[in-house]
Amino acid sequence: MQPTTPSNRTPAETPADTPAPAPPARFTLDPAFAVGDVDPRVFGSFVEHLGRCVYTGIYEPGHATADEAGLRTDVLELIRELGVTVIRYPGGNFVSGYKWEDGVGPVDERPRRLDLAWRSTETNRFGLGEYIDFLRKVDGEPMMALNLGTRGVAEALELQEYANFPSGTALSDRRAAHGDKDPYDIRLWCLGNEMDGPWQTGHKTAEEYGRLAAETARAMRQIDPDVQLVACGSSSQSMPTFAEWEATVLQEAYELVDYISLHAYYEELDGDRDSFLASAVDMESFIENVVATCDHVGARLKSKKKINLSFDEWNVWYQTRFQGEEPPNWDEAPRLLEDNYSVTDAVVFGSLLIALLRHADRVTVACLAQLVNVIAPIMTEPGGPAWKQTTFFPFAQASRYGRGRVLQVSVDSPTHETAKYGEVPLLHATAVADEETGEVTVFAVNRDQTRPLPLAVDLHGLSVSRIVEHSVLADADPEARNTLTEPERVTPHAATGTALDGGVLRTTLEPMSWNVIRLA
Repeated sequence: MQPTTPSNRTPAETPADTPAPAPPARFTLDPAFAVGDVDPRVFGSFVEHLGRCVYTGIYEPGHATADEAGLRTDVLELIRELGVTVIRYPGGNFVSGYKWEDGVGPVDERPRRLDLAWRSTETNRFGLGEYIDFLRKVDGEPMMALNLGTRGVAEALELQEYANFPSGTALSDRRAAHGDKDPYDIRLWCLGNEMDGPWQTGHKTAEEYGRLAAETARAMRQIDPDVQLVACGSSSQSMPTFAEWEATVLQEAYELVDYISLHAYYEELDGDRDSFLASAVDMESFIENVVATCDHVGARLKSKKKINLSFDEWNVWYQTRFQGEEPPNWDEAPRLLEDNYSVTDAVVFGSLLIALLRHADRVTVACLAQLVNVIAPIMTEPGGPAWKQTTFFPFAQASRYGRGRVLQVSVDSPTHETAKYGEVPLLHATAVADEETGEVTVFAVNRDQTRPLPLAVDLHGLSVSRIVEHSVLADADPEARNTLTEPERVTPHAATGTALDGGVLRTTLEPMSWNVIRLA
């Protein structure tokens, strides 16, 4: 038997009146039964010209930590620790009114523009070249969104030529004259953003957008047949056009695109915390319904191709709070959507990560929206420090230890009733086996607000003999959060009592907790 390291909680932090445990949960892991390999792009994020994500977030010339390009090196260090891979840019709703040409060339010659999406003034001091420089410094891959709201095929081709063509044309030579001789080699492109949404500048019907997406894709492939393209899916499963939108768009563009997008945000409403903790039930349903729609269109077209999913916006976001705020009055980089996340939010966030990993066979791109300040795992103050929100920890752990092959997990778990999703299991879990290192990592959430959850995992056919660690994110105060004045109030701690015995992993998950159990 191999116990974990002792908990770093003090007795004062452990509730004395912890209720009796829930009935036990269990599942079996077998390397012969796998979902699929994790694509590193699943650990992507998103930088939009919205609020303070860019300005005073990643980019703040004059800050004590700023490099020669104006990027905050304290933020760059946190982004590298977070483990972000692909980074989507520049929007989001912002992109549907954006002229990419405004963000290239000498900074002092760039125009100031009104951003209709977020009722702000965009200075364009940070643009395409700065984005590529930022990516190089955090070892990120570009995911460029195209404006198909107020622009179209011609402008998409011009941006592709400027960014990717080696030399010898007006636009590629302009890039070189702007200081970037080498192409940016952007492989992954979004064909617009949330074009199903009436809030979107240039909103279109499914028929209109499907034709535009198909023609843009066809033209871009004339420049580069291997370009990877994401068509806009539904902005949420609750959209009145959901599924019909996907079917119509893919009828036009199925053979021309590689991915269809999904967007979903979750929040606690009216004090219904049990439903909030079960948010991943909706996310998994959304994924499975989109897969079914894609495969139905493929069957109808008699295509052997499979469309993969790009879940390129997901997070906990308290949209009801934002809807109650006064709209900005065309300010530069106003404070918008700066949600401060509790430990409860972090547990839900971890469960959403589990949902993505459980569908690794089809979800091969995903972007946490967003990266800094705006509903983000990293917060900053202008001229001041940067710190980690509670949601930083599940993402960083999943990105670091969730690489490899996702094993099938079918849980036998006690359930409870929720107002929104009906009866749901208390245990939400997945596991990833890294064939190179031999490690197996179990990611698990206990959705019960008050009761510990005993767990047994049969490790059938897995050559593991010791527990490396059992890390827990939980707190006696469900509203505990990290702030400017208390930036380390919530951090993961080590569990006690976790052990291997006769090929079975046994542990007890703390109430309302995110757990990472590493086996070697």
